[in-house]
Amino acid sequence: MAKLGANRYGKSRVRLSRITRHGDRHEFNEWTVHVMLYGDFESSYTEADNSKVLPTDTMKNTVYFVARGSKATTIEAFAMELGDYFLNNNGQVSKASIVVEEKAWERMMVDGAADGTTFKLGGQELNTAFAVRERSKPWEVTSGVDGLTILKTTKSAFTGYVVDKLTTLKPATDRIFGTRATVEWDFAPGTPGKPDYAATRERIVAALLKTFAGHNSMSVQHTLYDMGKAALEAAPEIARIHLSMPNLHHLLADLSSFGLDNPNHIFVPIDEPHGTIEATIER
Repeated sequence: MAKLGANRYGKSRVRLSRITRHGDRHEFNEWTVHVMLYGDFESSYTEADNSKVLPTDTMKNTVYFVARGSKATTIEAFAMELGDYFLNNNGQVSKASIVVEEKAWERMMVDGAADGTTFKLGGQELNTAFAVRERSKPWEVTSGVDGLTILKTTKSAFTGYVVDKLTTLKPATDRIFGTRATVEWDFAPGTPGKPDYAATRERIVAALLKTFAGHNSMSVQHTLYDMGKAALEAAPEIARIHLSMPNLHHLLADLSSFGLDNPNHIFVPIDEPHGTIEATIER
């Protein structure tokens, strides 16, 4: 006999751009919002009864409605505000989870000064926020960065690994280290006051980048751990940080067929297949 198990539904990839005007200085945000609702929806699955189903098209409209009146300056604050609206206005909803992704728009420099109304895309990475709350419980917020693409041309080695009959990789003492990192961090329970999500993000990303640049890497694992440790030191308000760092290889090109040597000069970049290294660093 069949019965309904865990279920949820929502609206994904709701795109939103917002201008906040302060005279001749504007703020610009571009967000992608994902909404998922949990609750008393069993009859819609088992009895074809839609009387408790909020249409996903209405969820899309709700994103724009809440954004119109929102004073939120961070994606974390907007995610919680949006989730509260769904919980407060839909008694059949027991839990809401909201994901917001933000493109890295930054002010354009014109004649050495930041222009008040002109922007350029700073990079391919996305700022991310995941907020989830069960009714009558506090919000749980995870912030992050997705697609932090970084590369260094030295201070990276890989030696001393397991060698068996299938190993063809040669030891390297000076190699390119490139990655497209996904990073997420959780705030410590009972953090005094309301977290300054923007300031925390800025400190964490700065610590990650500084450590990556200066680290004498013996492996991706080695660098990942020290990056995470530096982030915890820079942001005492977070409890843990998770890093996923694919090793995007740059393979030394074989130029011997052309009568040329290759003193660590010409490489072939590949992104598939790649090694994937992940870890959580916590207090």
